[in-house]
Amino acid sequence: MIQIKTVLLAVMLCVTLGCRTVGPTSLQQTHPQYNHAISRSLDEQFLLNLVRLKYRDNPYFLGVASVTTQQSVESDVSASVKLIRGGDTLTPSAGITYKETPTISYSPLSGDQFLKQILSPVPLEAVLILTQSGWSVQRVVSVCVERANGLDNASNASGPTPTREPRFEQFAEMTEILRELQVSDALELGAATCEPDANGHMKEGHDLVLQLKPGAPTDRVARLKELLGVRGANDQLRLTNDFLNRPKDGLAVRTRSMMGILFYLSHNAEVPPRHQAAGLVTQTQSAEGEAFDWNEVTGGLFRVRSSTNRPANAFVAVPYRGAWFYIADNDLESKSTFMLLTQLFNLQAGQIKTVAPALTIGVGG
Repeated sequence: MIQIKTVLLAVMLCVTLGCRTVGPTSLQQTHPQYNHAISRSLDEQFLLNLVRLKYRDNPYFLGVASVTTQQSVESDVSASVKLIRGGDTLTPSAGITYKETPTISYSPLSGDQFLKQILSPVPLEAVLILTQSGWSVQRVVSVCVERANGLDNASNASGPTPTREPRFEQFAEMTEILRELQVSDALELGAATCEPDANGHMKEGHDLVLQLKPGAPTDRVARLKELLGVRGANDQLRLTNDFLNRPKDGLAVRTRSMMGILFYLSHNAEVPPRHQAAGLVTQTQSAEGEAFDWNEVTGGLFRVRSSTNRPANAFVAVPYRGAWFYIADNDLESKSTFMLLTQLFNLQAGQIKTVAPALTIGVGG
């Protein structure tokens, strides 16, 4: 009788587990894990490529094209009877088999897609989209723009580490004023929907404009126009990428490519002293012949640290050339810029269209 009960319990267990719906439970368990793993691997790839550029090694981008997984549950119940003198023996058995078969496809970034995402300049529309999405105009402009009218934002930093220090001081002052105006709600950046023609009639247009709102601090606005070389212009500056035919009220802007942005941010990656002594990286020198500190250029925005052992307080860390390179978890400025880098990369992957209405910039980070 006990043996019969055992068989019945085994059968009920197999039926219960074998017929149980595993899909929702599997989704709750696997989806967050795959999401975390893919996000972490892409962050590590970005950081690794930044470090590679610091050493003038070739970067490589490998995307996760697709992830599929199959789960199955199989159950079986069996029993055997052995006849012996004095009675018979019943031997029950039951089993549950769980299988998961993940398939991950990778796609290297190459050809036209590499040209589009990595080597093409970031469109001005992307700068507009990001600033309208709540990003600090100072952060976006500092990272994406290498020249505005006559102001140079370390344009020689858009490639391998230069030997001579860059020019950036006046551009940095300009971005500080833009940020002040943004925080005080005295600045708008958007797309003009119409403009006057030669006869004074309004016609359709899609020019991007930087609008200084009434009530903006006059001294800061005057200094901004002085830096940009547009003292006589009105409070609406039209953005263009044509430096040769820039109108008097225009703001000619040259943006970096994603590769240029990666180079620009890579220069402030800290390297072990032994690598510096071995000549594995370029040492930029000031006009006086002293070692230039790239922290002056991007230190407030982005910094990569290094250590001999795996850091315990890292937001993201990668091993390279016998050292660990990482972004500290409490370095919120670097983490914000790193997030901006990811969003720029994704924007470059899609088709960016002009956003028509002019919107007030948010005062985000």
